[in-house]
Amino acid sequence: MSDNRLAVGDTAPDFTATTDNGTFTLSQQRGKHVILYFYPAAMTPGCTTEACDFRDSLDALQAAGYEVVGVSKDTPEKLAQFRDKESLTFTLASDEDKSIQETYGAWGEKKNYGKVVQGSIRSTIVIDPDGKVELALYNVKATGHVARVRRELGI
Repeated sequence: MSDNRLAVGDTAPDFTATTDNGTFTLSQQRGKHVILYFYPAAMTPGCTTEACDFRDSLDALQAAGYEVVGVSKDTPEKLAQFRDKESLTFTLASDEDKSIQETYGAWGEKKNYGKVVQGSIRSTIVIDPDGKVELALYNVKATGHVARVRRELGI
């Protein structure tokens, strides 16, 4: 378990990350709602399901004022392949040194096929226009997660 987990009302830590096509800085998103979702690895079955669900819900999310950013430890090159393969239309940020995941409580001990391992904890943090945490969900399941986020946000 990570002890860096964020809670509603916390200030979301700022970061700049390399993306598949440039950089992304959280503080430059002030004034917008940002859905930051952390996933273990591009092009794996669960992560593909989750990414495609976000892609398929993006119009509704953006219409409600939310931007989506996926964060993983993948290289920008792998993120570009993932984007192209799945026709993803939102930002994918690379966190190769895992510092963003650690800061957000999305890296740590988890169970993988019954074994305790260190890894990415599938998590979603929704940040309000003032940079505060609006929703914090940890250890989520890929399937049905986007529908849950939409329900929790009333979208």
